[in-house]
Amino acid sequence: MPSRDQLHSYQNYTVQRIIDNPAFLLLLGLGMGKTISTLTAITELLHNYFEIAKVLVIAPLRVAKYTWATEAAKWDHTKYLTIAKVLGPEKQRLVALKSNADIYVINRENVPWLVELYGSAWPFDMVAIDESSSFKSHKAHRFKALRKVRPLVKRIVELTGTPAPNNLLDLWPQIYLLDRGERLGRTITGFRERYFNPGKRDGHIVFNWELKADADKAIYSKIDDICVSMKAKDWLTLPERINNVIKIPLSDPVKKMYKQMERDLLLPHVEGDIVANTAAVLSNKLLQMANGAAYDEHGAVRILHNAKLEALEDIIEAANGNPVLVFYWYKHDIERIRKQFPEARTLDKTEDMEDWNAGKIPLLLAHPASAGHGLNLQAGGNIIVWFGLTWSLELYEQANARLDRQGQTKSVIVHHLVAEGTIDEKVMLAIENKACGQNALMEAVKARIREIGGGGLVGNGICN
Repeated sequence: MPSRDQLHSYQNYTVQRIIDNPAFLLLLGLGMGKTISTLTAITELLHNYFEIAKVLVIAPLRVAKYTWATEAAKWDHTKYLTIAKVLGPEKQRLVALKSNADIYVINRENVPWLVELYGSAWPFDMVAIDESSSFKSHKAHRFKALRKVRPLVKRIVELTGTPAPNNLLDLWPQIYLLDRGERLGRTITGFRERYFNPGKRDGHIVFNWELKADADKAIYSKIDDICVSMKAKDWLTLPERINNVIKIPLSDPVKKMYKQMERDLLLPHVEGDIVANTAAVLSNKLLQMANGAAYDEHGAVRILHNAKLEALEDIIEAANGNPVLVFYWYKHDIERIRKQFPEARTLDKTEDMEDWNAGKIPLLLAHPASAGHGLNLQAGGNIIVWFGLTWSLELYEQANARLDRQGQTKSVIVHHLVAEGTIDEKVMLAIENKACGQNALMEAVKARIREIGGGGLVGNGICN
């Protein structure tokens, strides 16, 4: 069982930063052990500094179920922590809250319920938000609820590897929960007016906001005292990750159908038309068509082509028996993949994860939304295939990090199946553009830590 002195130097640094700062944002790269860093800081604050007595951890459901308790039990200095899981039906949640524990873990969907339950009698003096980007919307009930009790919280730490998965507007709610508006303003309206210009609009409705000149640097400088950012490539020796875009040509009849749908928002079919009545629905339908099928107006699946299935077959054959992890997006994707590859298994439960890591599953199918957090799959393989792409940078990076993380011994190969001349190409470009913005943020607040004189760590979290 590993002990405290086996933490990496960067982890010890982040532990101390959490202890030193009552409000802190830890931008730790995927797979760098942000959970054990936070647990170590909690242990210190509970038993050595005596600053806190009751900790609430807010996390994605799967992470709340498995990750925090499992990680605490793995380490000698945290195995003594008692963790109550405030999950499941309300009666079960209430029983967990009445138990005597150090840490209470709840899924983010139940935060409004918890706030309503306690109100001004809020008992948690420290809150840790795992994957704080899930609080990026100022309109979300979870954000509004936590905002109400924020004055009653003595310490708060936010953990994420993707703080601004769409743009820097995503930062405001997360930073507000840390400092209650001290750095970026007390309202999202003021934040937008100060740092952004309205982009595309229809009358009074603004569809997107564009950064003013040098506004990103101004934002970074405002928050760098309560943030630390680290990337795995800077601190860990990981095998190289290889990104591979596989362009898939479509037949002329399929291209004609795709263009017709794109132009007319309608693809007639004798048993049911494929219809899109808004831009959002059209985007969704075009993504489905790029994958090879689409739902018609009756909810039935209309098969259009098998080009991606054939490309997936080529990848599996080239893998020569090595396991392959496939990310799908639509239900009809997984149905067609399972029909084509009967040996495939779906990632549904803990047993599936264990069998994958034991090398018992040659082809594992997972949805990015369910495999995005808290799963360690690096022992089972190193080949990823994106059968269907996602607009979400957060889901994309988190999903890839199931294999591309600490403990991986091989180069991770990420294949992207991109249908030529379709919306797939735009999604790839959007992910790359968002990644650039994300990297700019990460670099701007990256911790400048260096070894001095054979020992000490220094750094202030400011981008030089």
